[in-house]
Amino acid sequence: METMELSANIRKESGKGPARRLRAGGRVPAVFYGSGTDSISISVSTEELLDFLKERKESVFVKLMIEDGKNRTEKLAMIKELQTSPVTRSPYHVDFYEVRMDHKITLGIPIHIIGTPAGVEMGGELHHLKRDLNIAGLPSVMPESVEVDVSGLGIGDTVMVGDIKLPEGVEALDAPDIAVATVSATRVTVEEAPPEEGEEQKEPEVITAKEKEE
Repeated sequence: METMELSANIRKESGKGPARRLRAGGRVPAVFYGSGTDSISISVSTEELLDFLKERKESVFVKLMIEDGKNRTEKLAMIKELQTSPVTRSPYHVDFYEVRMDHKITLGIPIHIIGTPAGVEMGGELHHLKRDLNIAGLPSVMPESVEVDVSGLGIGDTVMVGDIKLPEGVEALDAPDIAVATVSATRVTVEEAPPEEGEEQKEPEVITAKEKEE
């Protein structure tokens, strides 16, 4: 999985006041933590974080370059939570979770549909029902996304989570019977052709009770 670098600085102060001053100075309060690891209060550049989020098209790891005076520490992480301002929609706070190469992690990765179903060429309609897949595995084997080939689907066919092929060592956490994509028959509305020019529209025949008796 791709790794992108992001610089960070140790935060010496905590609380709402220092956090407001950080944001006003173009930085976002953040925290780095992990299993068996003490949390570290840090801050990252708002501009760099926005560039990172803009360039990040898929799930990626973050190489945090944490500076504390003259000391610099590298930490591999992933964004666990990103809070944004309800007014400006700019980053408000970020949680970075440590990634350890010998520990399994869980991720939600995009599902990309490829191919044109045979059923669509026969007049059917493709429905992409699930767009993300929850997976677990070691960081070294985790894919950024997964492709699902639907070219073999006919009308009425469905591909399930259990049909998706994942790299060795990676498992899907979603139920195998969840539908990912299906091809359905296109609904066709049949309308009665209008009468040709000069042809009178026939009124429906009405049979009265008296006529029934005769």
